[in-house]
Amino acid sequence: MRKVGILHKKRLVLVFGIMFLLLFALSLRVAWIQVVKADDYKELAIEQQTKDIPVEAKRGDILDRNGQKLATSATCYTVWVRPQELQNGLSEDDNIDEISTKLAKYTSKTKEEMDKILASDDSIVKIARFVSKENAQKIKEMGVPGMILSKGSRRYYPMKTLASQTLGSVTEDNVGRTGIELQMDQYLSGLSGRWIKESDINGGELYFGKEAYYAAEDGLDVVLTLDEVIQFYVEKAIKSGMRKTNADKIMCIVMDPKTGDVLAMAKTPGFNPNNATSPYTKTEKAAFEKMSEDEQVKYLNGMWRNPMVSDTYEPGSTFKLLTSSSALEEGVTNTRENLYCGGSIRVADYSLHCNDGVHHGDQRLRDAVGNSCNVAHVKLALRLGTKRFYDYLELFGITDLTKIDLPGEAYAQVIPKSMVGPVELATMGFGQGIAVTPIQLITAVSAIGNDGFVMQPRIVKALKDSSGKTVKKFETVKVRRALSKETASSMCKIMEYEVSKGGGGTAKIPGYRVGGKTGTANKISSTGYSSKVYSSFICMAPMNDPKLTVLVICDNPKGGIIYGSYTAAPIAKTIMEKSLRYMGVEPSYTSAEKKAMRNSYAKMPSLTGYEVEAAVGRVGGYGFKTKVVGNGKKVVDQYPKAGETIK
Repeated sequence: MRKVGILHKKRLVLVFGIMFLLLFALSLRVAWIQVVKADDYKELAIEQQTKDIPVEAKRGDILDRNGQKLATSATCYTVWVRPQELQNGLSEDDNIDEISTKLAKYTSKTKEEMDKILASDDSIVKIARFVSKENAQKIKEMGVPGMILSKGSRRYYPMKTLASQTLGSVTEDNVGRTGIELQMDQYLSGLSGRWIKESDINGGELYFGKEAYYAAEDGLDVVLTLDEVIQFYVEKAIKSGMRKTNADKIMCIVMDPKTGDVLAMAKTPGFNPNNATSPYTKTEKAAFEKMSEDEQVKYLNGMWRNPMVSDTYEPGSTFKLLTSSSALEEGVTNTRENLYCGGSIRVADYSLHCNDGVHHGDQRLRDAVGNSCNVAHVKLALRLGTKRFYDYLELFGITDLTKIDLPGEAYAQVIPKSMVGPVELATMGFGQGIAVTPIQLITAVSAIGNDGFVMQPRIVKALKDSSGKTVKKFETVKVRRALSKETASSMCKIMEYEVSKGGGGTAKIPGYRVGGKTGTANKISSTGYSSKVYSSFICMAPMNDPKLTVLVICDNPKGGIIYGSYTAAPIAKTIMEKSLRYMGVEPSYTSAEKKAMRNSYAKMPSLTGYEVEAAVGRVGGYGFKTKVVGNGKKVVDQYPKAGETIK
C-alpha cells in the first residue's frame, strides 16, 4: 500500500509539473501575442474588420476648341458581392441557381463564371465593371444579401473614330494609354475616393462599427485646339482619297500658321477608341483573330500610333520651300536671277538629275519652285554651304522636337554636320537624304505665312473644372524668327505662283488665293530607294493673310498617277475650300475668274515637254479631269490640243 501511495504521488507531481509547464508556455504565448506582437495583431484585426472600397473619380472630358465633347465619361456601376453574407442571408425560398442566372445576365458574365464567384471563400469579390444604370437598378431590385453597387464611369467617345490617333484611348482601369488621354492623364484622371467601413468576418456591417466616406475628386476637362467641324472635313476627304489612290495610309494636319494651333490631325485608317483593342473593320477583325499574341500586340501598337508626330518620312519637293526661303534670306539668290537647268548637274563624282532628265532651261526662282527643279535647288544648297544650311534647319525647327503636347514625338533623321559632303548637301536641298515628321514640316512651312516667325505647335488650349472655370491656360509660343518679313512675303508669292501656274493647280480654288507645293519622294527600303513613294502637298490660304496651312501625305499610292498633284493636292483643296467657308472667309473673285464662271469655258494649255506632275497640276487648275497614257515622266503629246476651247 505504501508503494502504491508513493507511485500516486509521483504521478500527481508529474501531472502538476506538466500542467505547470503548459500553463507557463501558454502564459508566455499570451504575453508574446498581447505584449510583444500586440501592434502587429492589432493591425491584422483592423485590416480584417475594415473594408476599403475605392470610389472612382470621374475622368475629365476632352473638348474641341468650341466646347464640343470628343471624349466623355458615362456613368456606370461596379458590382461587388460578399459571398459568405450572401450564403448566410438566403432564406429557404431563395433559389441560388436563379440568382446566379439573373446576375450573369445583368453583368454579361457566363452562368459558370457567376456560380464560381458566388461560391468563393473570399470576403468580398468584384463581379463586374461598367454595368449600365438600367442593369444596376435591376440588380438592386433583386435584394440579394451581400451585394454592393459602387458608382463609377466608363470612357465614351461620341464621335467614334474621329481624331482617334490624336485623342488616344484608355485602359480598362480608365488610365490613359495613348494620345491626349496619355499625355494629359494627370489632369484628366482626378483623385479616387475611398469608402472605409468596419465589418464582421463574413463582411457584414457591425452595428457599432465606424464608417468613413471620402468623396472622389473629379478630373479636369481638357480643351483642345482641334475644331470638330474641320476635323470632320479632313477625315471625310482622306477617306475619299483612300478610295481614289488606294494608298496604304493618308495623313493630314491642318494648322493655323499665326498661332501654331492644330485645327485637325488625322490618319486613315483609324480605330474606334470605344473598343480600342479590336480593329474597326470586319475584314481586319477576322485577320486579327488569326494572329499570334505577339502579332496582335504589334498590330494594335501600329493601329494606335500617331505617325504625324511619331514617324519620319522624306519630304521630297515640299522641302524645297525651306531651301528656297533660306537662300533668299541669305541673299545667295533673288527673285530675278536666272537659275538655268540643263536636266542634270555634276556634284563631286555624281550626276544629279531632274525627274527623267527634263530640261527646264532658263527660269527664275518662282519657276524653279513651280517646276520642282532639282538642279536649281542643288545650286542653292551648295551656295548656302553646310554651315548656313544647317543653321536654317535649326531656325526652322528641323533639328529639334517641336514640343507639341502629344506623346511619342520623334526627332528628324538628319545626317550629322561633320559627315555632310557636297552630294549629301545637294540632295538635302531638294528634300532627299533627310527625313522629318509631318508636324515638323507643317510647323516650318507655316512660318512663311506668319511673317517668318516659327510657332510652337499647340494642341492643348486650356484646362477647366466641372463648373466650366478655366484652371490653366496653355498660351501660344513664338519660338523664333526664321525669315525676314520681306523674304516670307516673297515666298508667299512663289507658293501662290505654284498653284496658279505650276504643278499645284489641282488645289486652285476660285475666289481664294491659294499657295502650295507638291512633293513626290521615293521611299527608303533595306536595299535603297524603292518604287514606292510618299506623294504629298502642302498649301496655305488666303496668301494675302493666311488662315490655314494644310499638309496631306499619301503613303504608297497605287495604280495610275502617283504624283502629289494628282493624289494629295485635290484632297487638300477639298479640305481648304470647306474649311475657309466654314471659318467665314469670303471668296473674292478676280475678273478672270468671274469671266470663266460666266461662260464656263477655258482654253486648253500647252503641256508638251512638261513633267507629268506639273502637267496634271496645270490641267487641274482649269477644272479638267486627267488621264495619263504611258509610264514615262514627260509629256510628249496631249489631247485636246493646246489652244482648244473646252467646256
